[in-house]
Amino acid sequence: MARRRVFVTGMGFITPHGDDADRIFDRIFAGESAIGKYQSGREGLTADVLLGRAAWSPDNELTPIQKLAMDPVAQMGYAAAKRALAQAGLTDRADLLAESGVYMGCGLGGAATYEHGYDYYFLKTTRRVKPTIVPRVMPNAPAAHISMAFGIRGPSLTYSVACTSSAAAIGEAYRAVRDGYLERVVAGGAEAMLAGGVIIAWEAMGVIAKEHADGPGASVRPFDKARTGFALAEGAGVFVIESEDRMKERGATPLGEIVGYGASSDAFNLTQPSQQGQVGSMRHALQDAGIAPEAVGYVNAHATATQVGDVIEVKAIKETFGAHAPRLAVSSTKSMHGHLVGAAGAVELGITLMAVARGKLPPTANLTDPDPQCDLDFVPGRGREAPDLEYALSNSFGFGGSNASLVVRRIAG
Repeated sequence: MARRRVFVTGMGFITPHGDDADRIFDRIFAGESAIGKYQSGREGLTADVLLGRAAWSPDNELTPIQKLAMDPVAQMGYAAAKRALAQAGLTDRADLLAESGVYMGCGLGGAATYEHGYDYYFLKTTRRVKPTIVPRVMPNAPAAHISMAFGIRGPSLTYSVACTSSAAAIGEAYRAVRDGYLERVVAGGAEAMLAGGVIIAWEAMGVIAKEHADGPGASVRPFDKARTGFALAEGAGVFVIESEDRMKERGATPLGEIVGYGASSDAFNLTQPSQQGQVGSMRHALQDAGIAPEAVGYVNAHATATQVGDVIEVKAIKETFGAHAPRLAVSSTKSMHGHLVGAAGAVELGITLMAVARGKLPPTANLTDPDPQCDLDFVPGRGREAPDLEYALSNSFGFGGSNASLVVRRIAG
């Protein structure tokens, strides 16, 4: 079957910067952090933690029954999908959605519901817990609720590969449309793991950022000598991905084109990144896109502001792009919105798509004293105009050694 072109016709987000795509990008372009300090934990075990909490409430958008049925992870996934479908002009097109698919990424599932259930069992010492716990904690709950809410009867698939989850879901959706298995997929990811028990588990790994002297918003510092880690965040990013023929047939407006997807496994270590694994992911994406490394003008890096991870990714970018690497703009927007884990790839792809569409490079915030081992153009501080930007690449690398890279192209004209 002939390879088909694949376009994004709708985007929806729930993020620490809000739920309006244009406003999200404007705040990020300005270098504005949405990371704050919040008290987390149960009574007697509380601590102040740096987090990226979603600037959104379900109260005015979901019915009481919906809130009862959904953990926050599914609530955010549903809300982001609702926005993407509205932008794509598909909200009331049951005829078109019936044969579409839902591909979602989710790293953990219903963390808040898990914690609530364990509270009942261990603290209240009762075996009588709510019967909604199992359907609320399922990692595939976001995909299931999107499918049910909008009558999407094609494949409903969930990818759970840690921080790579939503990038893999989008990449596999792109392949399904490109290769003719589906005409349209609602694809993305959601994550809501800001529960006390989950937070302390991440803290135990030593990867959570320490508060900077300049405040919470200055604490996540990718590529900087003073980097100490990331801030956990929550939210969702969902896209409507369509074949060129179906998009044109219904007169939809393309927001961007997905042209390449690469995936790889490190086969190395459960938590330590591999330079060769990351190189493989990026090279596969470029090969799939059919472009030379020199065609790419911007990379949205996975960079989580850990001491080891940032250096490995810089080395992988240099190996992948060769002599072009010094001319390449690279930034980590996690410096502003935090690390959304299973939703990170989706939110960062959305930022990358808007960067290409607008000809504007998102910055790496808080980068004031670069690590000598991190010596690329990281667009420090504030965004930069880039009117000639045509191709960009977005990286997502996860625990377990899963890597995914996506290449997007600006819509001509």
